[in-house]
Amino acid sequence: MTTTEELIAQINRGLDDIRIHTNRLFENFDPRYLAFNLNRNLMILRGMEDELSRRVGESRMYVRSVGKKERDPHIRRIFLRNHYRMLTLERLRTAITAHKIALATIDSHYTFYKRKKEVDIKNVTNKRDLEKLKVAEKSIKLGRLEVLPHLAYSGDVLKILSQQDNKVRDTFKEIKSKLKEKGQIRKKGIRIEVEYWQEGRLKKERLDFPIEADIDSELRKRFGRKYRWRVLSYIKTKGVLITSHYTVDNIALAYASTYPKKGVEALALDFFRYYYLTSEKERESIGLYPQIKPCINCHYSIFDTPFMNEPEFRTGFGSMLIIKKCEIEGLLSGRRSEISNIPNYLLGGVILYGVSSFDERKVSNLLQIDETELKDAIEKFVLSGLHISLFEDVGKFEKFMPKSDKAKQFLELLQG
Repeated sequence: MTTTEELIAQINRGLDDIRIHTNRLFENFDPRYLAFNLNRNLMILRGMEDELSRRVGESRMYVRSVGKKERDPHIRRIFLRNHYRMLTLERLRTAITAHKIALATIDSHYTFYKRKKEVDIKNVTNKRDLEKLKVAEKSIKLGRLEVLPHLAYSGDVLKILSQQDNKVRDTFKEIKSKLKEKGQIRKKGIRIEVEYWQEGRLKKERLDFPIEADIDSELRKRFGRKYRWRVLSYIKTKGVLITSHYTVDNIALAYASTYPKKGVEALALDFFRYYYLTSEKERESIGLYPQIKPCINCHYSIFDTPFMNEPEFRTGFGSMLIIKKCEIEGLLSGRRSEISNIPNYLLGGVILYGVSSFDERKVSNLLQIDETELKDAIEKFVLSGLHISLFEDVGKFEKFMPKSDKAKQFLELLQG
């Protein structure tokens, strides 16, 4: 049985080999061989992770720094050894996440067939059957194949980043800072703490005011001129968009390396399409961005990036569009059978058309879906009558209303 140090050495050698071999795979891009190699690597890496995490555990002592009182070289050696073990485990998990993202991206672009039977990408594990597999491109794609060569398959995010130029590093930092932001909810009221003098004593009091209130004039009426106040709560924060820092590191590195100048915009647009082209149930199983929220109910600044040049833009514009999408998905729960002839990606286009000021062409370009298919989906949606109860502005749907008298009568019957 190998010692833990020997196991760590094996893992690091294996990850170094993966870095060399994976780079070669993208020179002649073939989804079949790429999927096979990624699956094989992932199986090996998972086995290594299970064994190393079993030996190392998750104790905090492994990442603790050595204090001034702990000058004993033996104690220092123990801490450094344990810290190195944890670094190897982190590297291993980063590499595993990179492989998962790559497989999910390939799966969202291609369908694999053996004869006439569809094959799940996770089952592309037999090298002998690769030549028998047929590959077909999907009409609706999520993510970007261009970023795949730049994922951290070896887990060395910082090492790879150190080999890039300053522009890539700056974009990497910008993406990470965006993804580390906590979601914000603007509250209806504001809570403040007031310090004032009363009978020669300094007192404190907490008060609530509506957002639009003139706080100074209200406080002057109540406490006179000798007071000071500070805001206690104005914006309520929620969790980050992606809870896995392994995912954040990988996609930040990939998009920064692929798009040094517009990495944030490219990622934000991909996120936006991801939420609009899929249902909540699909997002729970896709795995394109591991541990991303399936729905959002607060503002994240990254979603504003693609819409900065829109005439009606304001802070929270992009987030609000996604929040409305999630809300309408909830309202359609149990009623999806009424529009079962509209696939999820077209339903996303219909919803975006209904909740925004965008026309059909703008929605089609933004979500990269066929404009004719989108118009057909809107017409079908109008026939169901759901647009009346789901959207505030139904005027946009008037031109998609049926023209013949019989069709109008039929629509009236459907709507009760």
